[in-house]
Amino acid sequence: MNAAKPRVGLVLGSGSARGWAHIGVIRALADAGIVPDLICGCSVGALVGAASADGSLDRLEDWVLGLRWQDVLGLMDISLSGGLLKGEKLAAFFERHFVDRGIESLPLPFACVATDLASGREVWLREGSVAAAVRASAALPGLFAPVMRDGRLLVDGGLVNPVPVSLCRAMGADIVIAVDLGSDMVGSALRNAAEDEEAAQNWRSRLLSRIGFGGGDGAPAMTSVLAASLHIMQTRIARSRLAGEPADVLLAPRLAHLALMDYHRAGEAIVEGRAAVERMAPALEHALAS
Repeated sequence: MNAAKPRVGLVLGSGSARGWAHIGVIRALADAGIVPDLICGCSVGALVGAASADGSLDRLEDWVLGLRWQDVLGLMDISLSGGLLKGEKLAAFFERHFVDRGIESLPLPFACVATDLASGREVWLREGSVAAAVRASAALPGLFAPVMRDGRLLVDGGLVNPVPVSLCRAMGADIVIAVDLGSDMVGSALRNAAEDEEAAQNWRSRLLSRIGFGGGDGAPAMTSVLAASLHIMQTRIARSRLAGEPADVLLAPRLAHLALMDYHRAGEAIVEGRAAVERMAPALEHALAS
């Protein structure tokens, strides 16, 4: 008898606006004849992964490619309770236009990871509302308010497992292809913060001016410092987790030129996602042939 075909799992890591690169990764893998049997993700990787598992990736790609900074700003609902943004507008938009069903009913197996704010434990979200799970997984501390789910306050899964290979293995993947969006971030984190300040007229500065958190006397704004700090932390955690729980193939898009909230620059991220797959084509062929 022929051996059963190995199950291929795709892991989409955290990384805020850089996460649109996941769309390019999925497209390039499909062009190479590689279609995952299951998908799991963290933060923005959960969002893209859910859309892909639902068969809604075309709609998501069309939407993100049309985003302008004004559109992104329009989705922001400012709050100083739990985070600078409530996240309700973004969640409602996602529910209306993309995925709003039970995770168990998705055509492709899917799960995402969040962090229990009280205990610091990793939480695997494998059932219940897709939109609620994605919102919890992407609740970046300090920026988005935590999400209450099953009696627990949940925040971004990147605090504990930015590239959740372990979750993918637990879901039954024999071969894991993972995407790490932070591989080139640590050296550039503070540089990006400075560059954000130079772009004084862009949407980030406009948002900050609403709430009085812009930088002064050459000092970076609060969100720039927060972004740099979180990316350093998540990159270090990802390296540690991936060392103990390695993927069979690790894709590393080069995205240091994109900042935390550059959601309107999806075209650049998608192109680099495709390029990351092309660079690793020999490794992908070897992993799938073995």
